[in-house]
Amino acid sequence: MGKSKIAFIGTGVMGASIVKHLLRNEYDVAVYTRTKAKAVSLVEMGATWAETVREAVAGADVIFTMVGYPTDVEEVYFGEDGIFAGGREGQIAVDMTTSSPALAKRIAEKATMLKMASIDAPVSGGDVGAQNGTLSIMCGGDEQVFERILPILSIFGKQIVYQGVAGAGQHTKMCNQIAIATNMIGVCEALAYAEHAGLDAETVLASISSGAAGSWSLSNLAPRMLQGDFEPGFYVKHFLKDMNIALQEAEAMNLMLPGLQLAREMYDKLVEQGFSDKGTQVLYKSYN
Repeated sequence: MGKSKIAFIGTGVMGASIVKHLLRNEYDVAVYTRTKAKAVSLVEMGATWAETVREAVAGADVIFTMVGYPTDVEEVYFGEDGIFAGGREGQIAVDMTTSSPALAKRIAEKATMLKMASIDAPVSGGDVGAQNGTLSIMCGGDEQVFERILPILSIFGKQIVYQGVAGAGQHTKMCNQIAIATNMIGVCEALAYAEHAGLDAETVLASISSGAAGSWSLSNLAPRMLQGDFEPGFYVKHFLKDMNIALQEAEAMNLMLPGLQLAREMYDKLVEQGFSDKGTQVLYKSYN
C-alpha cells in the first residue's frame, strides 16, 4: 500500500516547517492557507496548492489542520466549505491547533457520524521544534486511529504520546501551557536579577540552564531575550488565547491557578503595548 495522501490546512510559522518534512519524505501534500504567499515556498518544493479547504481535502487520506484560534478551527471543520462538508468516509482529520477540549470532542462526534475519524494533536516545541522535527505531540481520540497515523507524526515529532479519548490531547496541551506561562516569568526574573546584580547574563545562563533550574524556555528563549530578538517562534496573541482556554477550563473544574492568572495579566499588558505579533519571550520587556 502506498503512502497516504495528505492535506495540510494552515502553513504558518510551524505548519510550513511540518509540511517541508512531509515533502522531504515524499508524501503527496495538498496545502491551503488563507494567505497564499505563505505557501509559495512549499509549492516550489512540490506541494499542491488548493484554492479552498474543500479542494485540499478532496483527495486526502489524512487531513492536518494547524490554524490560529478555536473560531478558525470551527470554520475549517464545520464551515460550508470546510472539512466535514467535503470529507468522505475513511478520512482521518488531525487537528494540531491548540484549541478547546470541548471543540475537540465535537469534532470527534461529527467525524464519527460521517464515518471519518479525528485526533486532537496539539504540539509543543515552537519554531525550533518544527524545523528540527522534534515536536512534542499530545494526542487524544481513538487509540487505533492514533496508531495508524503514528508513522506520519514521527516524521516531525519526537515525543509523541497518546493521552486518551477525544479532548485529552487538548487538556494535556493546557498543562503544557500552564507550566510554560509561569516558567517564563521565572526565566525573565532570573535574567533581570543577573543584570541588576552586575553579572554577565550569558555566563549565568551557562551555569543555570543545565542545573535544576533548566527548562526549554531557559535554553532556547533566554538567549533570544538577551540578544533583543523578540521575533515569534510562538506568537503572544496565540499564547494569550491558550491561557484563556486553560483558565476557562480550570474555572469549570473549580480550580484556582493564580500563577497562570498573573501570567495572563502580564501578557495582556504586552498586547496593549502592541506586542501581539512578537514571540512569547517579549515578556522580558516587562523587566527593562
